[in-house]
Amino acid sequence: MARGSEGDSDGSGGGVQSVKRALQIMNMIADTGAPCGLSELASATGLPIATIHRLLRTLIGAGMLRQEPDRRYALGSALIHLGDQALSMIAPLVRPHLATLVDILGETANAARLEGTQIVYLAQVPSRHQMRMFTEVGRRVEAYRTAVGKAMLAQLDDQVIAEVYANTKFVATTPTTITDLDDLMRELRTIREHGYAIDDGEQEVGVRCVAVAVAGPPGTLALSVSGPTARINDSLVAKAVPLLQQSSSAIAAANRASYAGPPTPRAPR
Repeated sequence: MARGSEGDSDGSGGGVQSVKRALQIMNMIADTGAPCGLSELASATGLPIATIHRLLRTLIGAGMLRQEPDRRYALGSALIHLGDQALSMIAPLVRPHLATLVDILGETANAARLEGTQIVYLAQVPSRHQMRMFTEVGRRVEAYRTAVGKAMLAQLDDQVIAEVYANTKFVATTPTTITDLDDLMRELRTIREHGYAIDDGEQEVGVRCVAVAVAGPPGTLALSVSGPTARINDSLVAKAVPLLQQSSSAIAAANRASYAGPPTPRAPR
C-alpha cells in the first residue's frame, strides 16, 4: 500500500493534514497581527521548514497569503472576500443577542468589526426610547474614538498598535477624543485590565458607550451598548458589562462550533 501524502487524512478521523497545517499557519499569522518570517512560523507551529515553505507557496498562489518585501508573510487579499461573506453571515447570529441587550438595558446595542484604523458597524438594534442612538450599518468611524474600536484594538500587541498608528494623524471630534498615541496605549492597557472599553463622549458629545470584544481573531467583532450620557451612567455600565461578556462568549462559542464543521459520520455497524 502506498504511503499517504501530505494531502491525505491524518489518520485520526479529524480531516486532511495539509489543510489543518495551512489553517494553523494562517491562524498563527492572524493571531500575531503582523507579518511573520519562515523561521518564526516553524518555531511557533513545530512544522519542518520544508513543509511550511510548500504550504506557503500554495497559499500565496491562492491569494490567501502574500510575501512582503522583507520576505515575511502576511494575510492575503483573497481572505477579504471570505471575511466579508463570513461577517455578513454573522449579523443574523448577533442580532438576537443585541435584541436581548436592548430588552434588558433599554439602550441601543451594536456589533462592529475592525478594518485597519476604522471600525465598521455590522448590526444594530435600536433603543425604544424616543431619544436614542442610531448608526447606519456599514458606517465607518475611527477606532480610537469608539468603545467598540478600542475594545478590539486592545486585543492587539502594543508593537502592532504602534506600527498601525505610526503615521496616523489623530483628529479630535470632541474635547475628550484621544489625540495622542501614548494616551491610546495607556487606554488600551486599562481596557485589557478591566475587560471592557468606554467611549465617554469621544466620538460625539453627550453620547456614552460601553463595549466588549468577542473572543477570536483580533478585530473580528465587538459588541456595545450606547446612549445619552445621562442614561449610560456608571450603574448601567456595571450592569451592562457582564451581559455584554455573556453575549460575547455565546457568539464566540457559536463561531467555534461553525468552524468545526459537521461531525464525522460513523461507519454503519
